[in-house]
Amino acid sequence: MPAFYLTLLAVLLSGIGARDQGVVAMLSLRQQRRPAILVTALVTSLVCAGLAAFAAHTLLESLPPPARMIFAGIALGLAGAESLLLGPVRAWKEPTHSLGALGLVLLAHQIGDAARFVIFGLGVGMAAPLASGLAGFVGGAVLLGFAWAFPQEASRPRWRLVRRVAGGALLLAALYLLIVQMRIL
Repeated sequence: MPAFYLTLLAVLLSGIGARDQGVVAMLSLRQQRRPAILVTALVTSLVCAGLAAFAAHTLLESLPPPARMIFAGIALGLAGAESLLLGPVRAWKEPTHSLGALGLVLLAHQIGDAARFVIFGLGVGMAAPLASGLAGFVGGAVLLGFAWAFPQEASRPRWRLVRRVAGGALLLAALYLLIVQMRIL
């Protein structure tokens, strides 16, 4: 259960103000919260969380236990860097009403974002890919549901600041894991 709770908390913090959330908020605002947008977003969140959990499970078979935490630190560092470096999505002039196009855009944003790195890293580090994948989906669903239900609130600049702070915290956690696992401290 610790893997579930830690992953859920980390996904919620690292996913605030993410690009997928911005896309859902923008389209929800322009299309009057069409339910199909939420369903498409939840499906892509499930697919990406499942892929991250599957990748963590596959890697667990080949990594010895000491290397797992080092790899988790690297994944958390990548999540922190992604949170700090990538900005919000720009508003489209004429968004499409195609759910297939929305699904592809969301998959492209989610496949390598901070939340999926967190799912992958904590799934490997805590040797619990299923719990991490489930928590990642739940956290992603909460964030995307928030963006769909409250698009004006989800688009506020203060969430970008929260995202940057969370990215810095992820980088510090990654650095700490790497220092402890390499026995520098």
